[in-house]
Amino acid sequence: MTETIASGRAGSAHVDDQPRPGRWLALAVLVLAVLLVGVDATVLGLATPFLSEDLRPSGTQLLWIGDIYSFVIAGLLVSMGSLGDRIGRKKLLLMGSVAFGAMSVLAAYATSPEMMIAARALQGVAGATLMPATLALIRNLFHDPRERSLAIGIWGAMASAGMAVGPVLGGFLLGHFWWGSVFLINLPVMLLLVVVGAKVIPESRNPDPGPWDIPSVLLTLVGIVGVVYAVKEAAVDGYRWDVAVTAVVGVLALVVFVRRQLTLESPLLNMKLFHHRGFSGAVLADLLTILGLSGLVFFLSQFLQMVQQRSPLNAGLVELPAAVGAVGAGLAAGWVARKLSVRIVVAGGLAMVGIALAGCTTLHGDTGTAAMCVILFVVGVGAGFSFTVTADVILSSVPKEEAGAASAVSETAYELGAALGIALLGSIVTSIYRGFPAPAGIPEHAVGAARESLGGAVETAVQLPSHQGAVLMRAAQHSFVDGVDTAAAVGSGVLLAAAVAAWFLLRGQELADSR
Repeated sequence: MTETIASGRAGSAHVDDQPRPGRWLALAVLVLAVLLVGVDATVLGLATPFLSEDLRPSGTQLLWIGDIYSFVIAGLLVSMGSLGDRIGRKKLLLMGSVAFGAMSVLAAYATSPEMMIAARALQGVAGATLMPATLALIRNLFHDPRERSLAIGIWGAMASAGMAVGPVLGGFLLGHFWWGSVFLINLPVMLLLVVVGAKVIPESRNPDPGPWDIPSVLLTLVGIVGVVYAVKEAAVDGYRWDVAVTAVVGVLALVVFVRRQLTLESPLLNMKLFHHRGFSGAVLADLLTILGLSGLVFFLSQFLQMVQQRSPLNAGLVELPAAVGAVGAGLAAGWVARKLSVRIVVAGGLAMVGIALAGCTTLHGDTGTAAMCVILFVVGVGAGFSFTVTADVILSSVPKEEAGAASAVSETAYELGAALGIALLGSIVTSIYRGFPAPAGIPEHAVGAARESLGGAVETAVQLPSHQGAVLMRAAQHSFVDGVDTAAAVGSGVLLAAAVAAWFLLRGQELADSR
């Protein structure tokens, strides 16, 4: 029997099902937060060399500056989504926006690595309130299924646009201002969000939420941060005993968290949500998609700048077609899913990304801009279709009262997929890269330094005589490209497997029509 997702659990005559006035203006304000989070996720990478020169962090501190933000966000998403269901999603969004702006100022004017790490961690706490709150508010603003599909498409399009605009905007700012400017761009956007959002966004919450279970909050924080940390550390430094212990602690905490949710009268996360095949299938599709894509995203900037010798701004422009494809597909996804079916659009989108990643296995230093743009455009279209429809399925398959928790599960799958993808595909690239043969006549210590990373090879080559430096860089670049090609092949396999899984798990799933 066809499984149709009902937009609301109450009858159509219920007053809450009537269209809310000003909902599109409220959406315009909400997507500002999404746009900003997308920009912030990508802009720091470009600023890292400038930041390192000024603050002079150690290698470990530099890793924490880059990772602590995503660690904290991943660990707090479920808790913050559930908190918004309880205290009010609008209230949480506005409080988080103010905090995010304040921490952006702290990061911009950081005078030490420790201060920057603390600022990024606090930004993560604030950032964890934004994405689940915006998606949950959309669920409560738009009761008509067709309108909600379009709203979710706009939400996803702005997230994609933010991630694509980040490198372009960051390249421009770093060419004209100091590195702190990449954080200060958050302030005017956050100010507009708070001032206008306070007037036009309606409040929504679970009318009977129960208490916020602090032990569950701590368990999910320890569990997800432990797993994500262990996975990322294993990708960078290999499998050590302390990494294994962290992973075990994280997994045990998550097991205890799940068992505790099953016994609580008012759980932080209702595990019964996963009994819905559409919900579980959409979450799994998101996780596998990001897992397969994250390696490409993680290494693409290095490939463009250190292998193809592009400027940061030029590299950002090359990546722009992915955003164009994602925006267009996201806006059309709901309409296409109703014309065809949910599983055709999601599985087809994932297959498109998988095929595009297969095309990445032919990348080399001389790959032209046109070929790169076509590949990235196809990636964007496939991801735009898949992510928009899965977000619609996830939101529509739960009661409005639990929209925050459901949104947080979707975002957590995204963060876990990114961590696992970088670990899996990163370890492939790293192991292949570090195995490149030493060119004749190059000092052993220089080869050892170059094998640490492609960035290390660039720094080492500059210190050698020009001929030796050129030979070392060619060997390092060739090995790096071999690693990226292999990782792209693995990522393609993961995406094609995700397409098959989505085809079966989303069987019979449909998006509801307007009443």
